[in-house]
Amino acid sequence: MIYSNVKRLKVLNINFGPQHPAAHGVLRLILEIVGERIVYCDAHIGLLHRGTEKLMEQKSYLQNLPYFDRLDYVSMMVQEHGYSLTIEKLLDCKIPQRAQFLRVLYSEITRILNHIMSLTTHALDVGALTPFLWGFEEREKLMGFYERVSGARMHSAYIRPGGVSKDLPVNLLRDIYSFVCKYESRINEIEELLTRNRIWKQRLLNVGIISAKSALSFGLSGPLLRSVGIKWDLRKNTSYEVYRKLKFKVPYSLNGDCYDRYLLRIEELRQSNSLILQVLNNIPKGKVKVENYKIVPPLRFQTKSLMESLIHHFKLFSNGIFVKKGETYVGVEAPKGEFGVYLVSDNSEIPYRCKIRAPGFIHLQTINYISKGYLIADAVTIIGTLDIVFGEIDR
Repeated sequence: MIYSNVKRLKVLNINFGPQHPAAHGVLRLILEIVGERIVYCDAHIGLLHRGTEKLMEQKSYLQNLPYFDRLDYVSMMVQEHGYSLTIEKLLDCKIPQRAQFLRVLYSEITRILNHIMSLTTHALDVGALTPFLWGFEEREKLMGFYERVSGARMHSAYIRPGGVSKDLPVNLLRDIYSFVCKYESRINEIEELLTRNRIWKQRLLNVGIISAKSALSFGLSGPLLRSVGIKWDLRKNTSYEVYRKLKFKVPYSLNGDCYDRYLLRIEELRQSNSLILQVLNNIPKGKVKVENYKIVPPLRFQTKSLMESLIHHFKLFSNGIFVKKGETYVGVEAPKGEFGVYLVSDNSEIPYRCKIRAPGFIHLQTINYISKGYLIADAVTIIGTLDIVFGEIDR
């Protein structure tokens, strides 16, 4: 039987971005839609490219450090951390305990910074304004902690090969402790607005579902991988720095949808808060740099070896750190997932090759698979829970 009154729906191509506020960067999606339903999503990147990896082959190891602040520009110190660990592995260098604690402290502060940005801007994209205003008030305090230790609110260059650039200023630990004690209630306030909110659940539940098999085949990591029931966290599974001495849970869920990814990031805020508190209670006194003047400059010149110290200082600042021939890869648990750095040294002061594994680049490749069959409005929700920042994607 032929129904004459049935209308044929034609496939329509529309541009989503690059100016769309939900794109969180210079993302352009070409959506093929039937009605309001997505049948194909073609992601175009390449509007921000700076050639970071190629530029790093022209500069010394220390000069390359600020590039890592400018990749995922809301997870600055975690990326410095990954790069510094890679160089230290090539140098076979072990840093002092206090420096390890300081690195963990600022890595977890960075995780909170990232998740506040991710959750509150995602809520803003979906239509909730208040969490954004509340969250950014807390974010300002954390960026103040960045500034007090490095002089910069964002691009800090604080975590460096051989330790950290300098010790903490007076009363900073006390102020961080004061923040941690109050922050749990701030998380609860955001949850009261969102977690059981009927509109929020309607927009996130059963949207952007990923299966465990697909998550593994795409190479997902971080909250996206844990949202499908795979309990993988490099802080536990590879246990770098002093994470093995600290107690924390790795939250995971089973549904793999946008709502689960939201809940995981909320729980990760609480776990990071707990980790910061443990660091504050256990941080030892001592040095914050290795005593190898071929890696870090001396704090002060010793009178008995003034000429030798001067030579090391001059060589370090004119040529940089000398790294013996070799190659290595180190991954750290960044807020968005596994951030890895692959370095090749050709027995000189300049890296022969640097390859960066950015979690956002891997996650963006799922956009067609994850958005197919959903509505145009759902694309906004899906991009928000992928937690994309284009500095690390189009590098």
